[in-house]
Amino acid sequence: MALTFGFASPHTDSPPRLGRVLEPAEWAAAGVPLLRDPREVVTGLHARHRPGPATTVVAVLGPDERLVASASFTRSDSRPDGWECRNVLLSQLRRIIPHDLRRRRPVRTAVLLCSRESGSGWTEEDGAWMWGLRDACMLHGLRCGAYLTLTRAGWQVLGEERCGRRPAVAPAGRNGRPEDGAHGRTSRTAVR
Repeated sequence: MALTFGFASPHTDSPPRLGRVLEPAEWAAAGVPLLRDPREVVTGLHARHRPGPATTVVAVLGPDERLVASASFTRSDSRPDGWECRNVLLSQLRRIIPHDLRRRRPVRTAVLLCSRESGSGWTEEDGAWMWGLRDACMLHGLRCGAYLTLTRAGWQVLGEERCGRRPAVAPAGRNGRPEDGAHGRTSRTAVR
C-alpha cells in the first residue's frame, strides 16, 4: 500500500493541475492594467503577425503602450497546462527582449493574443495561458498585461467588456491555412 501526501499517484494518465489555471474571477482580481486602446493593440498585432486559428502572439509594450517586441507561434492541439504555457512564453520572451529583473518595478508590460476558430467566452485553455502569462511576466521582470482572444467574430479583452468585430481570424482555406496568406510558423518582431 502506497501513501501519498497531496500528490497524484504516479500511475495516473494525466498530470495534476495543482492550480495552474486561473479562473476568470482570479484574473479579474489580479489587478491587470487596462489597455488605453485595445483596438489599436489588436490591430497592430494582427497586421504584423496575421494570426490564424491556434496562433498565439505575445507582445511587450513600453510605458506608453507602444509595441517594443512581439512573437507569434502556433499552439499544439493538446490541452495545455499553465506550466507548459509559462515555459513557451518565457522561451519566446527571451528570444525577443532582454529581461527587466534588475528594475525595482516593471516598466514594460506583456500582453497575450490567442486566436481560435470560435467561442469568445473563457475556456480552461484560456485559464492555463493566463496562469502562464502571469508567471512568465514575473520571471522576466515584466508587468502582466491584458489577455485578448481573436475569433471569426472579432476580438475581446477577457475579464473586461471591451471587444470589437475587426480584426478577426481569417477562415481556413482548403489547405488548412488562413485564406489571407498567414502561415503557421513562428515569427518575431522587434521594434525599436
